Amino acid sequence: MSFGDLTRVNTNVQSLQALMNMQRTNSELGMRQLRLSTGSRLNRAEDDSAGYTIANKLEAKVRGQAQALSNIGDAKSMLSVAEGGLNSVMDILHTMKEKAVQAASDTMGTDERTAIGNELTALAGEINDIVNNAEFNGNQLLDGTGGTLGAFQFHVGAEAAETFTTNAIDASALVGLTFDVSTAATATGEITNIDGYVDTVSSLVSNIGDDQKALSFKAENLQTAMTNYESARSQIEDADFAKEQMEIVKLQILQQTGLASFAQANAGPQAVLSLF
Repeated sequence: MSFGDLTRVNTNVQSLQALMNMQRTNSELGMRQLRLSTGSRLNRAEDDSAGYTIANKLEAKVRGQAQALSNIGDAKSMLSVAEGGLNSVMDILHTMKEKAVQAASDTMGTDERTAIGNELTALAGEINDIVNNAEFNGNQLLDGTGGTLGAFQFHVGAEAAETFTTNAIDASALVGLTFDVSTAATATGEITNIDGYVDTVSSLVSNIGDDQKALSFKAENLQTAMTNYESARSQIEDADFAKEQMEIVKLQILQQTGLASFAQANAGPQAVLSLF
């Protein structure tokens, strides 16, 4: 550090040094106050270029995970719609079995079995409507067509490869059912057929339940990961208010002493006048 000669007044080195130090103090004080006003330690890349890069990568990761979490919620909603449709089909099948069991008894005459047959046909039409019309945002849910590549694929993470695929929900075998309950023997055969349809629907609902449980686990893992990434980003990017306030107090003192030193340095060359 240079020290000026007070007998040389053309260049006041002490004043220049005091000014430089005061400007440095003012600059750092402004930076600390900015951190307190924004809550962020990194307001510009120059504050910490490496930390700035890492923090932005972590922020992108967390935001991607947040959207993936929303995707999982949508996926579970879609599967819930499919499950609701299948539960309605199951209720209809239970009613069908009651009617088939009724028709299988010799207490029923021809007219009664005809009425039961007509009711079964109407119920089969209801199943057709449910299977053909169950959809979510334009995706058919129960006809077996599925979404991507004949299945439903959900993006459940922040990375490109983090996907979850379910099997297509194929209830198309339940479309166009016909029933013959004209005799006790044919009605007995329909009881067996309906039991098979019940097994089919039960299996589909069970698969949906397994997929929903898997998605719930993925949602829990995502929430844990998001918390950890946010904590890591916070350590890099967020301002420590206690530390910043402590530094501000120190800098304010230096600002005042710097201003006093600057004033004294400016007054120093006046001593030369005593030589005249």
